[in-house]
Amino acid sequence: MKSLRTFICVLPLALTGCSTLASVNWSAAYPWNWFGSSIEVSENGVGKITASTPLDEQAINDALSGDYHLRSGMKTENGSIVRYFEALKNTQLALVVNGENGAVSRIDVLDSDIATDKGVKIGTPFSAVFDKAFGNCVKGAGDDSTGVECKAPGSQHISYVFSGEWSGPEGLMPSDDTLKNWKLSKLVWRR
Repeated sequence: MKSLRTFICVLPLALTGCSTLASVNWSAAYPWNWFGSSIEVSENGVGKITASTPLDEQAINDALSGDYHLRSGMKTENGSIVRYFEALKNTQLALVVNGENGAVSRIDVLDSDIATDKGVKIGTPFSAVFDKAFGNCVKGAGDDSTGVECKAPGSQHISYVFSGEWSGPEGLMPSDDTLKNWKLSKLVWRR
């Protein structure tokens, strides 16, 4: 029985070393990855991606332990061309890593398996984190213009984007009564 347990623990490591199937995510077979994501959003960054991580595909892939499929792109932002990486989990967009001057400056987290170090994750209701929007939240901008962005309590780098239904005037924030039913749709880390 003891040799069977050893075999089961060593098999994923052996397969990783001799695998020629690049599209197979062998690291998911590691026993320490069986019970959810080990990546979390903290003041330092998302998982091992921090402000000192180069905006480079290999560096980002290494920081994510190869658990995601990366694709890169470019967009314009405030009149400048910005490079970004999208991290896909299976076919779902999980993270968007933006940068400037060759380093990571913002990470948008869309993966519901990734939580903050306080346990807040996608789907968390507004009312579980905040009593009111005043002093905590602003109307979302850009891609998040239909939502409300709130600074995470006690954080300098993390904010939450909440989304929900509201039929009020465009450009105004919903009332606290409306917001209490909104859900967290994106975690944002900024340098």
